[in-house]
Amino acid sequence: MTKIAPAVAKAAEESGVAARPIQDMQAYVDRLQQFVYHSGTFMKPIFQIAKNAPADKKRIVFAEGEEERVLRAVQVIVDEKIATPILIGRPAVVQFRIEKYGLRIRPGTDFEIINPEYDERYRDFWQTYLKMTIRKGVTEQYAKLEMRRRQTLIGAMLIHKGDADGMICGTFGNNALHLHYIDQVLGKRPSVNVYAAMNVLILPERQIILVDTHVNENPTASQLAEITLLAAEKMCRFGMAPRVALLSHSSFGSSNSESAQKMRAALAIIQEQAPELEVDGEMHGDAALDHDLLKKMMPDSRLKGSANLLVLPNIEAANIAYNLLKTAAGYGVAIGPVMLGCARPVHILTPSASVRRIINMTALCVLDAVE
Repeated sequence: MTKIAPAVAKAAEESGVAARPIQDMQAYVDRLQQFVYHSGTFMKPIFQIAKNAPADKKRIVFAEGEEERVLRAVQVIVDEKIATPILIGRPAVVQFRIEKYGLRIRPGTDFEIINPEYDERYRDFWQTYLKMTIRKGVTEQYAKLEMRRRQTLIGAMLIHKGDADGMICGTFGNNALHLHYIDQVLGKRPSVNVYAAMNVLILPERQIILVDTHVNENPTASQLAEITLLAAEKMCRFGMAPRVALLSHSSFGSSNSESAQKMRAALAIIQEQAPELEVDGEMHGDAALDHDLLKKMMPDSRLKGSANLLVLPNIEAANIAYNLLKTAAGYGVAIGPVMLGCARPVHILTPSASVRRIINMTALCVLDAVE
């Protein structure tokens, strides 16, 4: 894109076709590079950590190993030494598609392949799964069946058994389906009571993180507080200083609706548990992103700049806001969903995940595994 587009523009200008010739070609190229590599600044240190991590500490399972986007991502991951891939899929299908897409990766050399139809660990896996779930309605027959057909379950069991360090899944199906098996096998971190998903948006002038975009339909005040603290913790690991805005249709007490009261209650819990955190609310979205406006509305706000972590009152608000911002202002450049609260490094993507997003999330998964 950074080579073809300028060449086309220059040819059009020289031939007289261009109605508005580009005055500064180098500036045009620079803007194109900024667009193409928009996530580069955010991801560069994470990629560096992933590349330098020992191969036996970054074994990442790809649950949908037959998927084209996964295979193309794995080619880059192998080339760049980002992770040591483990693909779950039928060997013949994987090999056929590697050849079909013109890829160079080789099973057994560049990646390990787990055949869901036959694996010598199958008996151990279904028996372990049965022990975990026998009092949750799972029978022996069902455990055997699930361990053959649920690739996310197989991936979670590989992590549980110490045969993998993290997992990427979710390129098909919904979040709840994948999280069900992850929760059964891996569970939550100690002292954590909730899972959540956060998304990073790389916008032209800023980076914004939103929660909870995919997991909790209508979280309580205490759940929102915990999700906020988990997201802030993750941001610190990314090298970002969190400035948190609790969003609402209400602006600092202008409404006493149930939702507004919930956000105020969440703020009180957060301030009690993390008094050092920059957080304020409940507020409108424009005040969260425009610090001058916020200071006019609330001069004593604890936020020292525009918010970069937006906490929405429910999944509908969070998911809608994320997709609108991603499409209207972010050129579709996003990182995530980043799983919060899980005991082990696992990220559930979405069916719309691009090859680039799979690569980015693999690097994040490695970061989680080595820290």
